[in-house]
Amino acid sequence: MADWLAALTRRADLRAKAGLTRRLHPRAAADAVVDLAGNDYLGLSTHPEVIAAATQALSRYGLGATGSRLVRGSTEAHHALEDTLAGWLGTDRALVFSSGYLANLAAVRALVRPRTLLVSDAHNHASLIDGCRISGAETVVTPHADVAAVAAALAAAPGRPAVVVTESVFSVDGDLAPLLDLHRVAREHGALLLVDDAHGLGVTGPAGAGAVAAAGLAGEPDVVVTATLSKALGGAGGVVAGPAEFVRHLVETARTFIYDTALPPAVAAGVHAAVEVARTGDDRRAVLTERAATAVRRLRAAGLDVSTPDAAVVSVTAPGPQAATEWAAACRDRGVAVGCFRPPSTPDSRSRLRLTIGAGVPQADFEHALEVIVECAP
Repeated sequence: MADWLAALTRRADLRAKAGLTRRLHPRAAADAVVDLAGNDYLGLSTHPEVIAAATQALSRYGLGATGSRLVRGSTEAHHALEDTLAGWLGTDRALVFSSGYLANLAAVRALVRPRTLLVSDAHNHASLIDGCRISGAETVVTPHADVAAVAAALAAAPGRPAVVVTESVFSVDGDLAPLLDLHRVAREHGALLLVDDAHGLGVTGPAGAGAVAAAGLAGEPDVVVTATLSKALGGAGGVVAGPAEFVRHLVETARTFIYDTALPPAVAAGVHAAVEVARTGDDRRAVLTERAATAVRRLRAAGLDVSTPDAAVVSVTAPGPQAATEWAAACRDRGVAVGCFRPPSTPDSRSRLRLTIGAGVPQADFEHALEVIVECAP
């Protein structure tokens, strides 16, 4: 009976030898760590207007939604948020899920018809990868940001329904997908384009409407947008936005929507307030741009291999998984939190620290954090 537990222990030992052990680090409510690991890009998770909206909804609705959206989980807060998100993103409709992960699973599955071909970027987030797998559709994984490879995959499947699946700002290195070219190629072959704008929403585009809007593709009938509400908006949940017919299809068929308890109303109300702040937050976005450039300049000056960010994600290469783990731990010991990405979380088997730039971090703390990262480098 204990054999299966012993097998798990052996697998854990192998991960430890490879430097791939993962541990939970509880965070106190008032810790003094400089946060370059979380995704609260605009500092909205603690914004007074956001907290006030969530608190008011909490007192009105209670802690949870008490059911799925189709039972008792749909509140005025959910519908108001969806209307606002649709307007912001420039789409017919938007549908809120309890997480961005579930939103991506639903969107990919709902776009699949018999004989559908999915063409997925090699650097896509795990939620998109899992969506492709769960859908059961044939999936071709193309080299990262390779438009020619996408075109070739589509050309090799004439007459078949197809979907090009990509992130906008990629979560590991922070680079921007060639959205206009991908849309052009998709449209030439009668394919749809699914864009996960998780790291673009709130950070890029007109009024922070995201990378899809920045590319001029908002509201296109062959484009579907997904995003998490837990990054620049500082809350939780996910959204799928696109044509009204597609959103109706999700409401009636998406298992991760139908059978999942709804996002808590207080969170929906807080995120709604965050959207309103984000839409007028050009000053906060300017801070992100300036700080990302500063981080790249200073880290490169120290001899580190650093990505060129298109939004607020900066990737710093580490010699290997163990070195990345020790580097991140050394930074944490000195009061700086950084992301530590190692295989299998990295699509290219390259370990790195990931810095997520936040406008809510005091400037002096940000400057100090960069010094610590350099001083702790392997």
